[in-house]
Amino acid sequence: MNVSTLLKIAMALLVAFFAVEKLRVHYADQRLQNHGVAAVSQPPADSPVQEATSQAAFEFRGYQVKPLATFAVRARVLSREDYYVGKEAELSPLDLALGWKRMADPAVYEALNITQGGRWYRYTWRDQPPIPLQEIIESSANMHMIAATPVVERALKKARAGAYIRITGRLVEVTHPSGWRWTSSLTRSDSGANSCELVFVESVQVEN
Repeated sequence: MNVSTLLKIAMALLVAFFAVEKLRVHYADQRLQNHGVAAVSQPPADSPVQEATSQAAFEFRGYQVKPLATFAVRARVLSREDYYVGKEAELSPLDLALGWKRMADPAVYEALNITQGGRWYRYTWRDQPPIPLQEIIESSANMHMIAATPVVERALKKARAGAYIRITGRLVEVTHPSGWRWTSSLTRSDSGANSCELVFVESVQVEN
């Protein structure tokens, strides 16, 4: 058998392998969908991924939770603040200030004085910001974390400034029979009041 024939056989085997692999992946995705689970690709590093959703509202700890969008992010923990008082704390006992893209770079965020308080995330700088202000706004956010399960809650409590964290879940609006309401921002380009994300966290991984 000559070299040309061997090459043709090798190419045929490779084509057959990739065809089978493509079919296997398609079958696995279809099987997930048939069980009511959407096949979700991993978000690009340091980039939030958000998609509108029409999922039905559900009851959680005496509150009504309305999903507004699916949400996934891998980001740097810039700061963390725990809360203990009020309806907000009943649902979300901790906030994480998260940074992605250049705001995940220590050379950038360490040039800022980052603080949290009153459910806000604030940053100041000396002389001039390390990157343009609008880029800071669009590459970082204060997020209110609602843990879907005790396992998720324990994982969130391990988050510390400087660590990377992966989060998947939903951006939500939460209401209470008393008329109280708490609504997530749906854009990364806002700042100031009502600009924080309210995240119903369904999975979390802290990368220390």
